[in-house]
Amino acid sequence: MKLGIVMDPISQIKPYKDTSFALLLAAQARGWAVFYLEPDWLYAENGRAKSKVHAITVFDRNAQWFELGAEQTLDLAELDIMIQRQDPPVTLDYHYVTALLELAERQGVLVANRPNALRSANEKLLAQHYPDLCPPTLVSRDSAQLRTFLNEHRHIVLKPLDAMGGSSIFQIQAGDLNTSVIIETMTAQGLTMAQKFLPAVREGDRRILLINGQPVDHALLRIPKADEFRANLAVGGRGQVVPLCDRDREIAARVGPDLAAAGFWFVGLDVIGDSLTEINVTSPTCAREIDAVCHNDPAGQLLDFLANRRRDEPSKV
Repeated sequence: MKLGIVMDPISQIKPYKDTSFALLLAAQARGWAVFYLEPDWLYAENGRAKSKVHAITVFDRNAQWFELGAEQTLDLAELDIMIQRQDPPVTLDYHYVTALLELAERQGVLVANRPNALRSANEKLLAQHYPDLCPPTLVSRDSAQLRTFLNEHRHIVLKPLDAMGGSSIFQIQAGDLNTSVIIETMTAQGLTMAQKFLPAVREGDRRILLINGQPVDHALLRIPKADEFRANLAVGGRGQVVPLCDRDREIAARVGPDLAAAGFWFVGLDVIGDSLTEINVTSPTCAREIDAVCHNDPAGQLLDFLANRRRDEPSKV
């Protein structure tokens, strides 16, 4: 297999926890030819997707973890599989990248997750396709509507639709003197998501990985610091690998088949208590943390699925 991976600069990652790095390690272990490229390197010429690329060698360590081969220009149709691993925010440039990758897809490359699926989805709004699984939610840019929602639920969380890692998330309780300025700040950026605060977040936020709609058997429970309500690892949450519970499997069974059918073959579900809060499809993380405990190689599981799909259905890609 020839694999291309589009990702943010590898020099800036934390290899011990980076899922893109796990994919590189897994591909290398399988003897695949692996090519590294960054989003800005992609271009189209006469309808064909091309890019500057480097063959890459990776090392499972926390210093000097990669070596790049000589720069070369590649017609992406020469690859078997492309994986897009670009972190949010999903900007207009991100959409352009998906459009270029769709050209490669039309030329026979298996692109994961599928470009048209990524363009059509917002990770926070995607969960709203299953409102009965989610906490009470309002998405609005109207301050009065957000205040009404706060008065109804008394304790809510506000978050932007395009951020990641817990950034710019606020919790507000009825009577909070900062309510006006928080709502003004959030709505100045456009649509804002409000959800009823879930006290179960003190026990942690579970990240469940889906591969072709099927859940990996263990999740990463992200537990917030004592002085934080956000459980994201990026803001200091502590990770603990746990078996899936019955509710996790129930949620995965509801959403997994739909997501896989749409071309979301690698997904991260966020679950607090019994509620689905987000469906992460751009660059789901936590594979390395789960593998470190369970030795179940989620990254390798994804690659094996993609390789089998590429071999079995080359004319349908």
